[in-house]
Amino acid sequence: MGGGSVQVLTLFATGLGAGFVAGGASCAAVQGGLLAGAVRPCPAPAGDCATTSPRGLLPRALAAFLGAKLAAHAVLGALLGLLGGAIQPTPGIRAFLLLLAGALMVLFGLSMLGVPGVGRLLPRASSRGPGRGPLLLGAATVLVPCGVTLGVELIAVTSGNAFGGAAVLTGFVLGTLPLFAALGLLVGSSGRVLRGRPTALLGLLVLAVAAWTIASGLRLGGWWTPAAAGAVDHAAASTGADGVQRVTIRVENHGYRPARAPARAGVRTVLVLRTDHTTGCTRGFVLPSRDLQRVLPATGETGIDLGTPHAGTLTWTCSMGMYSGRIEFRADP
Repeated sequence: MGGGSVQVLTLFATGLGAGFVAGGASCAAVQGGLLAGAVRPCPAPAGDCATTSPRGLLPRALAAFLGAKLAAHAVLGALLGLLGGAIQPTPGIRAFLLLLAGALMVLFGLSMLGVPGVGRLLPRASSRGPGRGPLLLGAATVLVPCGVTLGVELIAVTSGNAFGGAAVLTGFVLGTLPLFAALGLLVGSSGRVLRGRPTALLGLLVLAVAAWTIASGLRLGGWWTPAAAGAVDHAAASTGADGVQRVTIRVENHGYRPARAPARAGVRTVLVLRTDHTTGCTRGFVLPSRDLQRVLPATGETGIDLGTPHAGTLTWTCSMGMYSGRIEFRADP
C-alpha cells in the first residue's frame, strides 16, 4: 500500500473518530432543525409528510437526508483539499445562509403546529418517494457546520489533495450517522405514534431552534451586536517595548475570556487569540465589520493585526454566531 493510500486511510480514520466521539452531539444541536424538517411528522392524519404516507416513507426520507449530507460533505472535503480555504464562504455569505436556514425551520415548525397554508410552501412527499425536501435539507447541512466540523474542515485543507480532504469529511459524517439516524427515527415516528400534542411540542422546539439560528446569523453578519456579558477586563491589553498594543483573548469551548476588553485608540494593535485544546465553534473566529475569518489551531497562539483603530467598538463572534465579544477602543481607557 502506497504512502498516499495510507494517508487517505489515516485521514478517514481521524474523521470517523471525531464524528463518532464528538461530532454527533455537536452537529445535532446545530443541524437538528434541518433534520426535523426532513422527517417532520404531519399535524393531520391524512397529510403528505413522510411519517403518514401509506408506504411509510420515513426510512427513505431519512436515508435521503443522510445520503445528501454525506455526499455534500465529501464534495466539500475534496474541494477543500484541492483548493484550500479559498472556497470557504465569507462571514457575510455564511450569515445569509444561516438566516435562510432559520427561515426554512420556521416554516417547518409552523407546519408541525398545523398552521393553515404553510404546508404548501414546503416540499411534499408522495407515494413514489420522499421528494426533494430531505435531499435539499441534507445537502444544506454543509452550510451550517458545527464547531467540530470546522476543525475537521481545517484538516481537509491541510491534507493538500482532493482524496485526503474527501476522506476526512466522509469519515466524519459516517461517524455522526448513528446518532442522526436515531434522532431522525425518533422525531419522525413521533408523528405516527404520538399524535397531537407531542407533535405540537416538537414544532415549538423547531421554532426555538429557528430563532436561535436567525439570531446567530444576525450576530455573524454584524447586523445585531448585543452587549457582551461579563465584566470589563483591563488586564487584557498591554503595550510592549516595541510600542505595539496587544489584546489577549482566551478562546474556550463555550466562549471567549474576556468577552469585553478595553484598549487605547490610535495605537497600533494586535489581537492575540490563545487556544488550549479548544474544539468548539469558537475556533472559527470572525470579525464581521472587517469580513475577516480565521480557523484557529486547537492549541496555539494566533495574532491578528488590527492596524491603528479609532475610538469605537470592534465586535467579534464565533463562526456560528453563538459566542461573541468586543474590544472597546477608548481615547483614554
